[in-house]
Amino acid sequence: MPVSDTLPGRFAGQMGQLLGPDFPTAIGLAVSGGGDSMAMLALTHEWARIYGVTLRVATVDHGLRTESAAEAQMVARECADLGHAHDILHWQWNGQGNLQDAARRARLDLIAQWRGDLDHVLFAHTRDDQAETVLMRLLRGSGVEGLSAMAPMREMGGWQVLRPLLQETRADLRHHVTTLRVPFVDDPSNEDDTYERVRTRRAISDLDLDAASLAETAARMGRAREALTARAISVAGEVVYQDTYGGRPTGDLIFDRDGLVQIERDTQLRLLAAALQWVSNAEYRPRARALEALLDRALAGGGGTLHGARVIMGGATLRICREYAAVADLAVPLKTPAIWDRRWWIETDRVDDHILRALGADGWQQLTDRPSDAPPYEAAIATPALFDGAHLVASALFTTSPQLTATLRPRRGTFVASLKSR
Repeated sequence: MPVSDTLPGRFAGQMGQLLGPDFPTAIGLAVSGGGDSMAMLALTHEWARIYGVTLRVATVDHGLRTESAAEAQMVARECADLGHAHDILHWQWNGQGNLQDAARRARLDLIAQWRGDLDHVLFAHTRDDQAETVLMRLLRGSGVEGLSAMAPMREMGGWQVLRPLLQETRADLRHHVTTLRVPFVDDPSNEDDTYERVRTRRAISDLDLDAASLAETAARMGRAREALTARAISVAGEVVYQDTYGGRPTGDLIFDRDGLVQIERDTQLRLLAAALQWVSNAEYRPRARALEALLDRALAGGGGTLHGARVIMGGATLRICREYAAVADLAVPLKTPAIWDRRWWIETDRVDDHILRALGADGWQQLTDRPSDAPPYEAAIATPALFDGAHLVASALFTTSPQLTATLRPRRGTFVASLKSR
């Protein structure tokens, strides 16, 4: 069998496509301890030894099972035997929202904080994961965006998630670690049918669905998404711009309503979804039904809230701003520099016990100067401000003072850049 047809050979080929020809000096790996991720660790170890790449490994201990700490230590021991640095990242669920979704988001947030200067982190998603994702999204009524599922490379704003195993099956990876006697664990939650993904996995098996065909559908939808994204980028400069006030960014997006009406519906939806994600710094696109309903209201002259953002009509324009309710309880102790709402970089000359929080209705009432061209009330109250108790000290938008300087730094860069990275 040619080397290129073996699992290590295919893996090396994928790494070449994702990172070549000039490989980085170091990459990261997210390794849970399951069969897929331990196979990725073993494959990457051999690949990195040949190409002289340093590996750093992280395991997220979600603390949801008593065995999780021991499993993380198992990964640590294997990394020590292989000669790779390893860190355990801890997370505790607050009991709110969907558990698996919250765990997935937490994993990405923790990895983003952990990676340091690493530009690439490998995740062990497989062809089976791809098929399950497509079927779940199909059952939710997703369109092209959702059915395109996972891409081998995903921009995360300053770093990239790489998935070199998307063409490999879970069975082949399990065979690889078993043959090499690489330790791994079976998470019992993978058999718990209270989780949607487990039910979907069983449905694929029970209905004898072809995981390879589902993954091929995802690839075709991915190509369609690329074309539709290119169209959205081409018209974005004509119908939407990033708002400023007094020469400073407000963090809002302004749509030309008449221009938006003239373009086809899929592009309208794509631009609106991207705008909601950009303003709220959300990782995922809003659900299709809710997005379409919001677009219909907006085009009919109404507004609404979705995905942590608000749509405000203003004559011939449509403003997308942060929803106040999403940041109303976001108060952080004063330090400099500080990050507020994950997209505002705050600098101040104060070093006392002042608090950074949203301007809110109380802060708005304390403003002494509110020019007629200022952002509307609903948008302004969701912007950062500095308070001493209940007293407004400075506002990011309405105050020019060394006491508070706010710089907008969205995770995905400018709005157009965020379209390119999806």
